[in-house]
Amino acid sequence: MTAIFGSFLFFVVILGIVVLANSIRIVREYERLVVFRLGRVLGERGPGVVLLIPIIDRAVKVGLRTVTMDVPPQDIITKDNVSVKVNAVIYFKVVNAQEAVIQVENFLYATSQIAQTTLRSILGQAELDELLAEREKQNQALQQVIDRQTEPWGVKVSTVEVKNVDLPQDMQRAIARQAEAERERRAKVINAEGEYQAATRLAEAAAVIGREPSAIVLRYLQTLSEIATENNSTTIFPVPIDLLRSFMAAERKPAG
Repeated sequence: MTAIFGSFLFFVVILGIVVLANSIRIVREYERLVVFRLGRVLGERGPGVVLLIPIIDRAVKVGLRTVTMDVPPQDIITKDNVSVKVNAVIYFKVVNAQEAVIQVENFLYATSQIAQTTLRSILGQAELDELLAEREKQNQALQQVIDRQTEPWGVKVSTVEVKNVDLPQDMQRAIARQAEAERERRAKVINAEGEYQAATRLAEAAAVIGREPSAIVLRYLQTLSEIATENNSTTIFPVPIDLLRSFMAAERKPAG
């Protein structure tokens, strides 16, 4: 009889330990428990120690930290009928644990699906040049649309970033040719600008020489000096008499 009572007491102690262990929950700072009592929601509990009534209470744990989720590559046809593959990354977190449990069955899966469909619809409204050049604008549009749809679930989408835009091979070659043509155009414009500036300077120099004939003589003598400096051999350079007439005329003028 004593042995039976001892076994029963041991069973009761073990059962009490199990029930106590199931009724005490430790909730971390970045977690919340959504507690249901007989099917009715009581609200959020935590962080810290949370006591539950065994069998009657049921708790669902929800994390509040920011989740980083990759959006798989999506086939998108842009506004100008170019087929591309685009993938993205989305950052979101639960701001209302109760709504995240009650309003949607699996908020992670639901957010992923919303992100994929929104990626196709929003980026499909842009042309290829906008998709490549205005990445920040597209990111903001995606974030606003996705956040608006996940708000009833207690999920806040903070950032959406388009990661890669994969173009077909023929489109890559076309863009490369376009970039090369643009570089050639800029080179021609710069060269033409340089020619224009050089011609302007030459015209100004010609105007100065026209007003002062002796300037051409000085330039001529400077050229002779440069040739003599650069070459060690003897150089015979004819001097037109017309260049000296200005000096001769200047000498004949009486001193003022």
